[in-house]
Amino acid sequence: MEKIQKRQILILGLLVFLFNMSVEAQKIKVSYTSDAYEGPFSGKVILYLSKYGKTPKDLNYGMPLFCVFSITVNKVDPNSTILFDDSAIAYPVKLSDIERGEYYAQVVWDRNNGGRNIGSSPDNMYNEPIKINLTKDFGKTFSISCNSKMPVPTFEETDYVKELQAPSPLLSSFYKRATTIDAAIILPLEYYSAPSRMFPVLYKISGFGGDYHSYSGKEENSTPLDSIPCITVYLDGNCPTGHSTYANSANNGPWGDALINELIPLIEKKYRCNGARFLTGHSSGGWTVAWLQVNYPKVFAGCWSSSPDPVDFRNFQLVNIYEDKNMYYDKEENIRIDGSIGGRIPWIYLRDDYRIENVLYRGEQYMSWNAVFGKMMKNGVPESICNVNTGEINPVVASHWKDYDISLILRNHWEELKPDLDAKIRISVGTDDNFFLDKSVKLLEKEMKKLHANFEFAYYPGDHFTVHYDAYNKDGYQFLAKKYAEWLAQHLQTKN
Repeated sequence: MEKIQKRQILILGLLVFLFNMSVEAQKIKVSYTSDAYEGPFSGKVILYLSKYGKTPKDLNYGMPLFCVFSITVNKVDPNSTILFDDSAIAYPVKLSDIERGEYYAQVVWDRNNGGRNIGSSPDNMYNEPIKINLTKDFGKTFSISCNSKMPVPTFEETDYVKELQAPSPLLSSFYKRATTIDAAIILPLEYYSAPSRMFPVLYKISGFGGDYHSYSGKEENSTPLDSIPCITVYLDGNCPTGHSTYANSANNGPWGDALINELIPLIEKKYRCNGARFLTGHSSGGWTVAWLQVNYPKVFAGCWSSSPDPVDFRNFQLVNIYEDKNMYYDKEENIRIDGSIGGRIPWIYLRDDYRIENVLYRGEQYMSWNAVFGKMMKNGVPESICNVNTGEINPVVASHWKDYDISLILRNHWEELKPDLDAKIRISVGTDDNFFLDKSVKLLEKEMKKLHANFEFAYYPGDHFTVHYDAYNKDGYQFLAKKYAEWLAQHLQTKN
């Protein structure tokens, strides 16, 4: 009996020792200085660690992989420390379980003042990367002080490239702070050489992560519609939750109405526009322009949608949102691919994307879709399409997504949409799309054929990133030029 008691005491002591090791596991203390922000700060704090990326806060997840952790704090003063330990929301594993070795480390205090990406949002506090060596010394604590602040981006105008920041009463009311819709205006060569000429306008909407500041300082003029000079308005769709897609939504506010009723009238007042409006965009921009054309068919005369995000939610990157039970695993329990090389070789899995984004909590692709398509929870956070731990799809949220299913809208409302929409949409995509977006396009094409809708669908060799070669672009711009010729004929007929 005495030996049994001694053994029990030894086992208990070992458990206590192991428990204390876990409690004292690797920790990182972080703070910010009053030079970066006078505080106090409330919100999310993000810790980024990477063995290979020297500025981990700026890495795109997927390649190379990084570790990320987040905690929520309330009213933290400058120079006060908070602690990252195993209680933080983590990817891929909790802090004490990550691989040992040297890491580049950065921390961002997210003030969420309007930027899309946490690592580059204006006014966010951060530190220049430091190297830390995580060893088996579990009792060690590292300290990181953030004394830098992300600047507000500036825009350098040139002869043919202008910045427009349009005050939006609609969005300002929603966000309860002054909000603008921003764009780069790219003028055609003829804008100055023919000073009395009026021009059609091409609204070009970026894919996810694009930024109109990419045109800052550029000495270039607008690309013609085939051979027709036009004004290009470059919109990036960035908003705090990700890409607004210029859709009115519970979480993002009335972006669509703000574009139509506030930005476009200002552009047409400020620049020499003739009233013809066209749309084009790739990826998330491709979905956006299809959405705008369907929802505002009288406003726009034609739309070329390139490799759009899923246009039929029965094939949402291979997931049937309405019938499948799980986002992460198919019916045979195989893990679902999110990104691929040429539509074949796995690059990253949906489960990992979603869990990384859950830590980052805003501004990335799946969280962006949740914000646009989903319900708003009582705490103001967009309700998730699936359980982040298990991948189980929430059918109530999936039902709410129906309001943004372009294919479903067209099928349910075609008779009323047809007079203003028929023949105005072209959708093209690569046959080896990295995110399987060609599958959703083909499903939409099948449905449109049933309705005898006069839409153009085109498929080209290439993937999501390589399909924009000369022949692909030429065909898209020729479609828009054809729509312009039709608009001109109708416009002249109406005037006469």
